[in-house]
Amino acid sequence: MRRMKLPVTLHQARLGPVEFKVIRPAEPPVRAVLVDRDRSLDTHLDQDAAYLIGGLWLLAASSPRSLVHLPMRGNRAPAHGRPEAGTRQLDLVLLHHSLQFAPARWKELRARLGPGRPQTVTLTVPGPPPTGGSSADDAARHHRENRDLFHQHLHAETLFMTGSAKVFRATAPHFLDVARHGPGYVAAHPGHGHFCTEFHSTEGVLGTAREIHVEYCDRWSPHG
Repeated sequence: MRRMKLPVTLHQARLGPVEFKVIRPAEPPVRAVLVDRDRSLDTHLDQDAAYLIGGLWLLAASSPRSLVHLPMRGNRAPAHGRPEAGTRQLDLVLLHHSLQFAPARWKELRARLGPGRPQTVTLTVPGPPPTGGSSADDAARHHRENRDLFHQHLHAETLFMTGSAKVFRATAPHFLDVARHGPGYVAAHPGHGHFCTEFHSTEGVLGTAREIHVEYCDRWSPHG
């Protein structure tokens, strides 16, 4: 395991009697897009963005009383895989299920957020999982009473990923693996290198959630 220092901004805003805390990266990634393709979701990102989003996933696991917000719907798409007609780019919010935040209130809360207070958080980044993984963990994830599942909601051009600390921690390697291995794989396979991973329905972490395809991209639009 290693440590990751993640510069963020902390925001607080009140909706009625309740005050909410929102965490954003101090410098949101430029080369990262989340595309809604109706039946599935596609994420395209470069190495820096993959490390950052992996860090935000770990931050969501350790911050059950906060919403973790990644603004990126205005980013330009990669040079290949531009969004087709009928698709749209989204922002992302990660939150613990115990917070019980209603996504319908997000637009109002987002409008009340100021510049925030800078802070650096230190996260423990897990190493690669052991070869073969744990059959006990796999069985637990697929158990019908398992509560460590993601649920998704879409509101105000934002995808809400709601889950437990356990499921955020367990799935952060999707992004960290892309950051670690994507650049080298694509460089070794010029012209046809494709490095990706996926939150797949067979993984046992998706409740009422669509599959998410996560792809490393090294070529982006000129202004992206």
